[in-house]
Amino acid sequence: MRMTPGEDDTVSERRAGHVARVAVRMPFFPTSRVLLTGADAQLASAVRARLAPLYVVTALGRRELDITSAAAVAGAFRELRPDAVVNCASFNDVDGAELRAAEALAVNGLAVATLAREAAAADALLVHYSTDFVFDPTTDPGPLAESAPVRPRSVYGQSKLLGELYARRAPRHYVLRVESLFGGTPAKSSIDSMAATLRGGGIVRAFADRTVSPSYVHDVADATARLLGSAVPSGLYHCVNSGHGTWLDVATVLARELGANPALVTGVPFASLSLRAPRPQFAALSNAALAAHGVTLPAWPDALARYVRALDAA
Repeated sequence: MRMTPGEDDTVSERRAGHVARVAVRMPFFPTSRVLLTGADAQLASAVRARLAPLYVVTALGRRELDITSAAAVAGAFRELRPDAVVNCASFNDVDGAELRAAEALAVNGLAVATLAREAAAADALLVHYSTDFVFDPTTDPGPLAESAPVRPRSVYGQSKLLGELYARRAPRHYVLRVESLFGGTPAKSSIDSMAATLRGGGIVRAFADRTVSPSYVHDVADATARLLGSAVPSGLYHCVNSGHGTWLDVATVLARELGANPALVTGVPFASLSLRAPRPQFAALSNAALAAHGVTLPAWPDALARYVRALDAA
């Protein structure tokens, strides 16, 4: 730990409480200071809220830290001396990446190389999020393990795969593939859009033959918190809610939880929509590797139910 005695009594008290709670899981690399990049992103709000009671979290958005600037990243590391870096920054305009490839590659790929280099020099843990778009199986193989062959066909998928490779250069790292994120702020995912449409009485057209494993941002944030400073080996993990279904399945469960008329949900074939960037049609991910280390994520229907309760409470 880099903190010196008496450096900050409040921080020390937080840290002491955290050690008492999870000392069995994190005996080797204590974490006290966390740098959260991409603070304006959808996942970041949930991660920040989950980590703030446990660590001293500095959350920087693009205006405060442009991760594509090597000098800016190096300066942030010198000033903040983080024990862990959680990278939520991402160029996630999937179709836009086909037209802005250089920007997507800079943010999703080359910038991660900079973060990994600085993390290695500081002996800091790097947490980086990737995507199911690195896959593109031609038939339904069932839930994909981390070892499944990658075949990204979109610029977005290629840029995220490059980021995975760079992130794994950090001696201490967790590369977490997430998929179909929903919840959080700003709420801008496909599921968030479906919920808004259904609550307004509109019709949702969902793919009946595109398979996904949705990821609730609060469950991903919880898994991230459990990994930080833990004894779980560094590596690549699928961090998605358990189970999988078609987008039609997801929309149907969502409508039921919202109390919406089920007739508002209709299935359409994946081939019916022309998109600039190719999407993987079968993208069910297995989270068994994380579960084997005691980091389990709830089933996606349970996550949808909690998501709707949060919407109602808001």
